[in-house]
Amino acid sequence: MAAALALARRGLGNTWPNPAVGCVLVKDGQVVGRGWTQPGGRPHSETQALDRAEAMSPGAARGATAYVTLEPCSHWGRTPPCCDALVRAGVARVVVATGDPDPRVDGRGLQRLREAGVIVELGLMGEEARRQNAGFARRITRGLPLVTLKLATTLDGRIATSTGESQWITGPAARREAHALRARHDAILVGSGTVLADDPELTARLPGTARVPLARVVADSRLRTPLGARLVQTARAVPTWIATRTNQRPAALAPYLEAGVQILSVPRAKPGLDLAALLGALAQRGVTRVLAEGGAGLAAGLLRGGFVNRLAWFHAPGIMGGDGLPAVQPLPVVLLSAMPKFQRVASRPLGEDWLTEFEECGPCSPAS
Repeated sequence: MAAALALARRGLGNTWPNPAVGCVLVKDGQVVGRGWTQPGGRPHSETQALDRAEAMSPGAARGATAYVTLEPCSHWGRTPPCCDALVRAGVARVVVATGDPDPRVDGRGLQRLREAGVIVELGLMGEEARRQNAGFARRITRGLPLVTLKLATTLDGRIATSTGESQWITGPAARREAHALRARHDAILVGSGTVLADDPELTARLPGTARVPLARVVADSRLRTPLGARLVQTARAVPTWIATRTNQRPAALAPYLEAGVQILSVPRAKPGLDLAALLGALAQRGVTRVLAEGGAGLAAGLLRGGFVNRLAWFHAPGIMGGDGLPAVQPLPVVLLSAMPKFQRVASRPLGEDWLTEFEECGPCSPAS
């Protein structure tokens, strides 16, 4: 199952709106087939593993055990049900890490396997599997994507000098890891201030990797994104969505639409946009995992609303002082009990910098 989870991880950021699933077929103590959900969400991991087993040796899957990270699907979509494929191949036993919350499946896949005489076991490494596909489950059950807030700061939480200089606070190793983080998400979200300050490209630039293009989303209530911005100029090549208030004039939107930008109309809030509505609109488009990269106003809004599920904090070994620009604008927090809180789950060095990862900590988090 650990190997199946490692295979599933290859699909993160590539399979939305489908989950990233891994499958390993074992027979007589030997792996006879491996598979993971392919870019775009199909073929599914089970059919991939079965096809590889058949190519290696006809009938190799008969009598085998399939280790699958998510309950095999039982409904017809663009592909036939995976549980039926496992039955036809003669798989004798299916070990599943966790059930599928999709109401089209949700126990039906396990039931169909059992009715066909297949031995079914559920729960092996279930917590790891649920964490891996938390974005898919959140979209299905709550209509929202999983949100990771990425911060790259000094030790005292500053993202730029008082003059706005920010490139680069962290070093090359940290920046490479930031691109890997992007590649594991479906969409990247920034505020219009970040676009104005940095004119970013917002792509996952990792040599030797092929992936589904990362959807680039700009929260821009006042439609300040310049038409000459790299995001707009490359919108026909890479999905680019601008979320703006619902009452924008059609004449103001027309140049963006002509450039290939898609417009998300979102209700206005104070300040900026209704972030719950924005995230809900992303979920409706199939997005399961969002990486929020800035700026400070967007970070504050997400934290204030309790929308941040995970934090990826890249911190450089320097101190800028109080005149530097903070990573998060005022929330505000009057009582310590009202402060958004997270629990550390991992920490490791990246050259001279460190990456510390956090997750919301249940009852102590406003997002619970």
